[in-house]
Amino acid sequence: MADHLLDHVRPYLDRDTEERVAFIRAPRWIGHHTALEAHERLADLLSRPATLRTNGLMLVGPYANGKTMIAERFAVEHLKTSPEQRVFIVQTREGAGLAHFYASVLQALKAPTGNVRDVGRKAAQLDHLLASLAPRILIFDEFHNALRGRTRDIEAIFAFLRRLGRVHDISPVLIGEVAVYDFVNATDEMASRFELCAVPRWQYGEEYLALLDSLEAALPLAKGSDLSEEKIARKIFSLSEGLIGEVVAILTKAASVAVRSGAELITMAMIDRLGHIPLSARRQAPVREALL
Repeated sequence: MADHLLDHVRPYLDRDTEERVAFIRAPRWIGHHTALEAHERLADLLSRPATLRTNGLMLVGPYANGKTMIAERFAVEHLKTSPEQRVFIVQTREGAGLAHFYASVLQALKAPTGNVRDVGRKAAQLDHLLASLAPRILIFDEFHNALRGRTRDIEAIFAFLRRLGRVHDISPVLIGEVAVYDFVNATDEMASRFELCAVPRWQYGEEYLALLDSLEAALPLAKGSDLSEEKIARKIFSLSEGLIGEVVAILTKAASVAVRSGAELITMAMIDRLGHIPLSARRQAPVREALL
């Protein structure tokens, strides 16, 4: 019975509706090929020998494609196995300039930021903290936020990234959209310091169909939905535009409806009723026009 479900998911069929919906809506790790490769690359940075010129990594791809979850999962796994924290995730702040960038790092290290304009004091504070905490990897999520300022500010941020390796033996990891790749590869000096780990949009094919099968097995519905069947798989692919975050969002909403309605499976009609608008079409959506 319910052979399409993973063993740890099957018991949820006996839970009440709200418990099942809460389980469906909970964040879940999807160990697809690109995610596993990224974890291997991050593990290599963590285990490398000490050096005076560290290499870094870029995780680059479109929005809503799982880059942040890859980084967060790696950091959590590291904390479970290491007695001390050697991997920190910096949520790069909106706002141009070195001061905002330093404030992002200080926040990640759980340090007070003080006067946002006092760049010199922040630099000294960071040097002290980095020497004390001795991180191995600093992951800068949404690094493209730091690339919207004046040229001299961006140059100063890249100088800081070089200093991380030269002075503190830290490998920087930059997560963001294609602008990150463009800025890093604008000079040979920076290009030589960062390897690319691409997180591209999914293509319609066997790997994508396997993704649908794995998601179906993780959603506690009593009946099989056959999500990898051509017609419904194409529909989900079209609406998601090949973005894993959008695939998960569509199936999460549809599975919640399936539980609450008693249907116990996801159908084409159910997905149609969601009224999901692809990301690229949201600026021109009829609902937006109604707001004017």
